Amino acid sequence: MGFLKALRAVVPTETDGDVVAAYSADQAAWAPVGEALAVVRPADAEQVRQVVALCVEHRVPLVPRGAGTGLSGGANAVDGCVVLDMSGMDRVLAVDADEQLAVVQPGVVNDDLRRAVAEHGLWYPPDPASSPWSTIGGNVATNAGGICCVKYGVTRDYVLGLQAVTGTGELVRVGRRTRKGVAGYDLTGLLVGSEGTLGVITEVTVRLLPLPAAAPRTIVGAFDELVDAGRAVAAIAASGVTPAALELVDRYCLRAVDDWKNMGLADLGDVLLLARVDTVDDQDAARIQEFFDAAGAGWSTRSTDDAEAEALFAARRLAYPALERLGPALTEDVCVPRGAVPEMLGRIERTAAAHGVRIANIAHAGDGNLHPLITVPAGDEAARERAERAFEEILDDAIALGGTVTGEHGVGLLKRRGMRAELGPEVLALHRAVKRALDPAGVLNPGKVI
Repeated sequence: MGFLKALRAVVPTETDGDVVAAYSADQAAWAPVGEALAVVRPADAEQVRQVVALCVEHRVPLVPRGAGTGLSGGANAVDGCVVLDMSGMDRVLAVDADEQLAVVQPGVVNDDLRRAVAEHGLWYPPDPASSPWSTIGGNVATNAGGICCVKYGVTRDYVLGLQAVTGTGELVRVGRRTRKGVAGYDLTGLLVGSEGTLGVITEVTVRLLPLPAAAPRTIVGAFDELVDAGRAVAAIAASGVTPAALELVDRYCLRAVDDWKNMGLADLGDVLLLARVDTVDDQDAARIQEFFDAAGAGWSTRSTDDAEAEALFAARRLAYPALERLGPALTEDVCVPRGAVPEMLGRIERTAAAHGVRIANIAHAGDGNLHPLITVPAGDEAARERAERAFEEILDDAIALGGTVTGEHGVGLLKRRGMRAELGPEVLALHRAVKRALDPAGVLNPGKVI
């Protein structure tokens, strides 16, 4: 029996060229995209297992995909592959209010999970900017972070257990549902962030928190210079104050959002820091405002009501799509020690000038996770080449400052050189040994990460 015939016998299979192409890439600008053989849409874990087993038997590459919101090319097709679209497995299977956990399929959208558990007085903290569209499976695959992670942590901190299909075609469960557990190696933590290269996630058990008791308040500081805003971030980190969020948005982002939504943000300042606190008293909010002022903020203020607080963070979430409207944007995702944020911001500015490109800056500044966005005019090949050189220089600067080439977007295709530079040959050898153990045929998302 031919491979496609066998595939169709176990799962709905699409081979129309236009449809397949539509599912063959994520949102990473300029990451290479191969020509996939087919797209399949499993309904349950058993169908996933059978698909993986067939791909192993026929040595056909398999590329798992969620909502396609990734920014590193991790979900991009490779030539001759099957794209495994997991978005149809989208049920919240259980919410246990007593144990404060939920069991979900990988296609559940992040914000849908949040709404479902909120009905039980619970909260799922990880909140990537793509949370209205991105899926839990994709969030787990990249160990997604978001605005809240400075205080509440990233996806890995909330994944208790997983069901997954390994590269041997076996359906396994790893992890636990208890608060504590150290039996064996942490295979759950290993799979989180592995970008579909070690297994296909078919179910996720997540830890939940009670809904915050206090309504969030927002503190805004406007600065004339990026480096001054970076000094405010470093001072807050050194003080021991932990905001629920601390975000940076620069002049290019503010203008792009204004051009799109007419929010009047560019009139506030060249660089904005947006902090959020969710403690009952206002002491932390007052201290953060003091740090803004001491670092050179031209003005600062605190929100007076919930609507005002949310509107400012809504503008932060709009920054990336607003910039995308202006032309291709190559998105960085470096993370440096918080004390190195001012220096890293300064280096980014110097890199932009040296290569003659425009670099807009948004950042989860509170944990040192910076997202420089390198924008170029559509169709300008020379500018694109300069942008790619600037991209690589920023990776090298992050490593030089003791940081990492990716804080939350993943390695995918775009960061492979940077990851090799960061980890070194000995550690890369360990990665490859793990890959061989869990995916001996090498069919799971080949060419990604390592």
